[in-house]
Amino acid sequence: MLGSEGFGVSGQIGMTIGVWVLGDQLWEGQAALQTCNREKSNTPVIFIESLNHVQAIPYHLQKLVLVWSAMRHFAEELRQAGWPVSYYRAAKDFQAPLQEWVVQHRITELRVMAPTDRPFAQLIQSLNLPCKITLVPSNRFLWSEKDFNQWAGSRKRLLMEDFYREGRRRFRVLMESDRPLGGRWNFDKENRKPPKGGLKTPKALWFKPDAITQEVIDWLKQSHLFQRNHQYWQIEPFRWAVTRQQALQVLDFFIHTRLPGFGPYQDAMLTGEPTMWHSMISPYLNIGLLHPLEVVEAAEQAYLKNQDSWDLSSVEGFIRQVMGWREYMHGVYHYTDNSYPQRNEFNHIHPLPEFFWTGETDMNCLHQILTQVKETGYAHHIQRLMILSNFALIAGLSPQEVEAWFHAAFIDAYDWVMQTNVIGMGLFADGGMLASKPYAASANYINRMSNYCGQCVYRAIARTGKDACPFNFFYWDFLDRHRSQLSSQGRMSFILKNLDKMPPEELAAIRQQAAEWHRFS
Repeated sequence: MLGSEGFGVSGQIGMTIGVWVLGDQLWEGQAALQTCNREKSNTPVIFIESLNHVQAIPYHLQKLVLVWSAMRHFAEELRQAGWPVSYYRAAKDFQAPLQEWVVQHRITELRVMAPTDRPFAQLIQSLNLPCKITLVPSNRFLWSEKDFNQWAGSRKRLLMEDFYREGRRRFRVLMESDRPLGGRWNFDKENRKPPKGGLKTPKALWFKPDAITQEVIDWLKQSHLFQRNHQYWQIEPFRWAVTRQQALQVLDFFIHTRLPGFGPYQDAMLTGEPTMWHSMISPYLNIGLLHPLEVVEAAEQAYLKNQDSWDLSSVEGFIRQVMGWREYMHGVYHYTDNSYPQRNEFNHIHPLPEFFWTGETDMNCLHQILTQVKETGYAHHIQRLMILSNFALIAGLSPQEVEAWFHAAFIDAYDWVMQTNVIGMGLFADGGMLASKPYAASANYINRMSNYCGQCVYRAIARTGKDACPFNFFYWDFLDRHRSQLSSQGRMSFILKNLDKMPPEELAAIRQQAAEWHRFS
């Protein structure tokens, strides 16, 4: 049975309240633990690693190491803080260890901070336990689901920019009275410089595995259960943070080393430079080691102390990603209905090419990024949007297959973040509910914003022929195939006019080459 009533205090006569900490809720300030904080010595806490749960899809091995190591570290931190902690490594699902633990500790009420992902919420609802289960409203995000739904319900269109501005006002971030600091809400136009010249990018802050992390790595390397994962992903070197203390070091390192130069080149891509000026904190935000409010406040305070030498566009651009993009994606995920994951506006049905798993393709941009993902589980947002998702969109790949791959491949991937990003923003499969236009682009964009094309067998300027870049013929084929649908998108009208100028024989050659690529690839 499920409930969400007010919260009493553990330790009352005849009552034992227990807390189940999920693998993406790893900080002591999380809502379920906070309801029992005054009675923590009398509040049993349980962590569970379920082997069944992580075999549903071939998760990146570095994702498994991150989550399990972070869980084990956090469990030990809670023990040191006085919580009685039980840690289970379940051969199957969550039901059996929960049942055993509830009986052993005579739990009468199990509290769980409401999970962010819908499938896990459904899993909890399906549990059959001899105690009451209470879902404590989550405090992982700046906006609660209720607040976002109230904001969204009164609007004709869910524009991220409107939501972002409301968030700035609500949380008083980069504001002067009721106006945005610097007189503008958005400095995105200043943050699109191509990587020309000799850029000196800052190094990333990485960590060596400690004994706990190494134990997870060694177990995954020898277990027969994850052979499929080893076919696709590298497990070593593993260099991610696994504790809140380490995550805070990464945040501080970014604020003082990378944030001042983050803005101008945040959309740029360079061979051998997988992280550029990016923060590298999304994995830590998404498992609870960092909270978005402390991240935003750290960036804002650093700017206010250094505004004579720092460019506001860098700080605003970063804050927009955290309290604009991230919060918006989470809000839309819960605002939409259960049909959202199956949406397919363009009826794209081509299967995901094998090279997404292997990285073996002659398209150098895809090869570079897919190899990088294979090694680390990471790619920055423009690599994901304008290379990986862009190719999937214009090539007509199945949105559901693409989303499943993203969910498996990325170290920061969860249901809530990948559905909205891939189905909505990346592939426009929701028909424009989330984005104002499809993020479709030819090789021209890639050539301008990266150095990938100079080392590629294909020519970035060729639209047809043996050396034509597939991004080119797929781009124009996409516009041609879906012209009637795209014409209703106001921002696409200028681009569609360029389609009219194309010689009929060239358009026919483009259609043929796109069809042949799918037939022989």
